[in-house]
This record gives sequence, C-alpha cells and structure tokens, in this order.
Amino acid sequence: MSGAPEDIDVVIVGAGISGIAMARQISEDHPGLSYTVLESRGRVGGTWDLFRYPGIRSDSGMNTFAYSFRPWPGAKHFGSGEEIRSYIEGTAAEYGIDRNIRFGSRVAAADWSSESSRWTVTVERGTGNGKPETSQIQSRFLIGCTGYYRYDRGYEPAFPGEENFEGELFHAQHWPENPELNDRDVVVVGSGATAVTVVPALAEAGARVTMLQRSPSYVVTVPNESPLGEWIKHRFSPPRAAWLLRWLGILTEIAQFNLARKFPNFFRRLFISGARKQLPEDFGKQHLNPAYDPWVQRVCFAPDGDYFEAISSGKARVETGNIEKIGPDRIHLEGGKEIEADVIVKATGLDLLIFGDIEVSVDGEPMNPADHLVYKGAMISGVPNFVFVVGYTNASWTLKSELISRFASRFIAEVDRNGAKSGVPVAPPGEMPTVPLLNLDSGYIHRAESRLPKAGDVSPWVLHMNYFSDRRELLRASFDDGAIHFS
Repeated sequence: MSGAPEDIDVVIVGAGISGIAMARQISEDHPGLSYTVLESRGRVGGTWDLFRYPGIRSDSGMNTFAYSFRPWPGAKHFGSGEEIRSYIEGTAAEYGIDRNIRFGSRVAAADWSSESSRWTVTVERGTGNGKPETSQIQSRFLIGCTGYYRYDRGYEPAFPGEENFEGELFHAQHWPENPELNDRDVVVVGSGATAVTVVPALAEAGARVTMLQRSPSYVVTVPNESPLGEWIKHRFSPPRAAWLLRWLGILTEIAQFNLARKFPNFFRRLFISGARKQLPEDFGKQHLNPAYDPWVQRVCFAPDGDYFEAISSGKARVETGNIEKIGPDRIHLEGGKEIEADVIVKATGLDLLIFGDIEVSVDGEPMNPADHLVYKGAMISGVPNFVFVVGYTNASWTLKSELISRFASRFIAEVDRNGAKSGVPVAPPGEMPTVPLLNLDSGYIHRAESRLPKAGDVSPWVLHMNYFSDRRELLRASFDDGAIHFS
C-alpha cells in the first residue's frame, strides 16, 4: 500500500450517468468541498462504455434520459450507445468534472470509522504487472453511483453440451470486436430488451437471425421522431422546448405504467394486437403471448418497429421453446426441433450487484445489504454518511439519479447545519413488513433478492417508483423525521 491516506471530503464511485450528475450537483452546491470520482474503467460512460453489442441504445426517451441541466441535442427519441457515452463525456468536460475523475481506479473496500467519522476507501489501480497498486482515501461522505449489476459478467446459464459447440458463443455483455456475421446463422438466446435490440441490428448486418425465446416479452413500437416534439421545438425557445419535452416525457412514462398496471387486460390486448399488425399473418401466436401482465416485467421498445420489420422481411425469425442441448453446429430444443447455428449469443440477462464489488463495513464489521432497510431509496440503515443511486425500473434512470443527487447535496448541508460529523438512518424497533428493493418480477431481480436491501411499508422506508412521490420525499421532506440520527 502506497503512502498515507489522502483526505477528500466526498468520494463518488462511478463515472456513468449517475456519477456525473452527482459530481455536478455536489460541485455546484458545495464549491468549498473537495471531491473525486473513482472509475474502474478507462473512459466516462459506465454502462454506455461497457456495452458494445450492435444496436445498443437507450430504452427510455432521451428527453427524460438526458440531464435536466443539459438537454439532449439529438432529434431522435432514442439515443445510440455511443451518442449517450459522448454526451456524458461532454457533460463531464463542460462542468469541469473530468478534471476530478480518476480512471482505472477500482474501489475494493470502504470502512466507516465511528471514532474518526471518516470513510477509509481502499482503491486498486492496475500496474501492468498483474498486481494492483493499492492506496487509501479518507472521506467524510461516500456516494455509490455504480448502477445495479455486475460489470465483469452477465447472467450466463450453462446449457447442456455448449462445450461441444464449434462456432462462436458469447454473452451480449461481452461482445467481441468485429465478429464475422454476414451470411452466418446467428441465434440470439433471450427475449428481453437486449435481444429485441440486437436482432434487427444483426439482420441489418447481413446475418440470418433466429431469436430463441423461452417465453415471449411485450414489444411495443415507438416512433423515433415525434411530430409533436418537432412542433414544440419550432414553437418555443430551446430552453422552454427542452423543459416542455422533458415534462411531457415524464407524464407519459408515469401514465403508461400506471394505466397498464390498473388495466392489464386492456393493455395486454393492445400490445399483442399492435404486434400482430406488424407481422406476417402466419406468424405463430405462441411467440406473442407473455405469461405475465404488462409492466410486471419491463416492456421492450422497438424504435420505428425495427424488430418487427426484421421479422417481416424474412431476415429474422422467432422460435419459442426450451433448449435440450447444444451440439457442434446447432441447438436442439425439447420436442425435437433443431436450429442451425454458426454463432450463439446469450442475451440472457444481468447479474445484479447493488454496490459494485465493494466490501462495505462499519467499524470493521462487514455490511450485508440484505440485513438492512433502505431510507428514501437512497441510504442504508446503520450506514453513516453513505448515499447510493438506483434509478427507476419503470421510467428513465436519470430522473431518479438526479433526484438522489439533489438529496445527497441536501443531506451534506443538513449534517453541517446540525454541527454534526455524520448522519445515519436508524431502522425502527420491532418487525416491519418488507418488500424487495426493485418492483419488477424479472428473473434477474429474483436471482439477487437475497443480496439486496429491503424496503419497508411506511415512510421514510418506502421505496417509491414514482417521480412525484420521490420529489416530495427526496427534495422537500424534512430530515427531522426521527429516522436520521446526527452525531
């Protein structure tokens, strides 16, 4: 370990869309505080630097996915992965945040000391010889902006016989550089947002694509350009147009989710009939009938119907079934059907990791997130001076990450206002009914439930997935609620 610990007021972990929003908020509101952003990768962007699969794009409209303080400059509803990464990088440069980012810096551990009221953050940097160089930072506040899934691997179920496959087989999260796809049989295993994004892009690249799904998902066409949006841009000044488009997006996302949950049968029929109209008449109904109601799992969006167009053109097809085994050049399904394959892409989902791969402890005692409650969806009971960001599952991630950034700034100010060194949420005595941290019935959430903190059933321990409820809780509600203890 090199040298004495460095002293910094605020350590932000992660230079993705949440980390840059947090750094901008802290630097604007607290110019007298020192801060640094620790990023394990070599560039700004987080998710948008990690994912390189064809067609990678936002799954929310950019009017809400972009920052409120720096409107999206593009004209289309969805942004490509590289456009989003460049936008985040440009934001970091515009606000001077890039000067405070330390790339190649992985946070291995963080321990809170009640005696010193400081976090000791252990940072590893690669040296090229295989052994990382370790250093430490002591900070008053620690803020986790690491997202909620593992960067080193996705969820990758092992299929019988896959070791015998003679072609290329990889997970979409680890897309190889320039694979040969033209005129090859490519099977995409999965039916979620990644698969729905990859399939039309591979078809456009000249591959013969089969999407192999165990069960269908809801796929909804969304126009990539909006006549109403263009009218607003021409009618109002750029700042006013950006404000109107953002709020239009917020209200639309909230209304769609709430109405779908309230009237599931209507939206089921609407989504399925809408898909059928864009597909050939002989397209099998078994490929379009999900086993769950809309928004019980996340709905997939197809910009301008590109997914349906790929299928209708004959460049892509869909099979529904379970894999029995994988042979040298094909996939065998239960029931006897076979699918020839030169390339197999596992679009089988994510593996959740709520605070990155960081060993968090308090006074030397390891903190198991599953044993703790979330406070306002932004702090953890029993863990002082620690804020973390988890965005919405039913709307744009950025909406909540900005709210939590403003909450973190308020919390820092409240600690100072109380003449305290720390503030910690303290769980109420006795048993409290709890619910999972995330509100979707998706496989990747169920697989991680034993590792995630829990939400309660009364404020401030309720986890909202509603923008207006969070504005009230995170921006306006008093810290004098009996749950936060300052010392």
